Amino acid sequence: MLTRIALAVAITTAGLVATASSARGDPGWGSVDCSTKPGPGCELIAEMSQIQEHPSVSDTTSHQETSDSFECRYVPVDQGDPAVPHPEGPGGWFRLLCSADGKATANRPPVWIPAGQQATPSITPEQVAMMAKGRLRLPTPSIAVNPAGEQLVHLPSWLWLREGWRTTSASASVPGITVTAVAEPVTASWSTGDGTTVTCTGPGTPFTTGHDPKAASPDCGHTYRRASKGIAGEVYTATVTVQWNVRWSGAGQSGVFPGLTTTTSTSLRVAESQALNSR
Repeated sequence: MLTRIALAVAITTAGLVATASSARGDPGWGSVDCSTKPGPGCELIAEMSQIQEHPSVSDTTSHQETSDSFECRYVPVDQGDPAVPHPEGPGGWFRLLCSADGKATANRPPVWIPAGQQATPSITPEQVAMMAKGRLRLPTPSIAVNPAGEQLVHLPSWLWLREGWRTTSASASVPGITVTAVAEPVTASWSTGDGTTVTCTGPGTPFTTGHDPKAASPDCGHTYRRASKGIAGEVYTATVTVQWNVRWSGAGQSGVFPGLTTTTSTSLRVAESQALNSR
């Protein structure tokens, strides 16, 4: 595997203090825009690129080639970490910017780099895991119900997902660190539109020929007690939200992220059984 790493670091100006805020802004710390108002902090450049035979970031759901270069660099900011006392002597505050596209900032506070000190970008497995998480492409849920058309009051409705319930993973790499994030669906929460919420621990069982149409679903269903006539649009809006657990592992470490969700909705007309029987 061909690997090329280029590092260039220079802090040559005494009294290195970043004071000009970027017009783009930076939540929390305040970026310095070196292109419009260069400052002493802009003299620090730290770049790390990796060229290899295979993409450094992969997404198992899209199966598409991604960029084979991964760049990490320090960028000057005009605010330091409030938990760290302001150091003495010349230098400046910098934040690590590290992603496959050069846009996402590594999740870490600014660091103080003294003037004249060599500074090599570094990143932890957890930070690479955040990038892998950002590459996850969760499938969109697709709702299915039985009866396939109008639902009937007092007749059990079967609820299930045609799509949107499968384990998904994505990976991200920098030199020396590869991390994989895995998202697993754990619950499907159905808001049926009539004030009821049904939580299922799976995608639900599809209704197929041979099932008793009067029987309830074995694992995910709802029975409407009121018709939708008289409400706005004369339909109930049924919404399903899938909750995902996300775990990561790599470089001898592992952890979990707060859960993700996917959601979708559909309209269901619910009729009185007597009205349909009289047709």
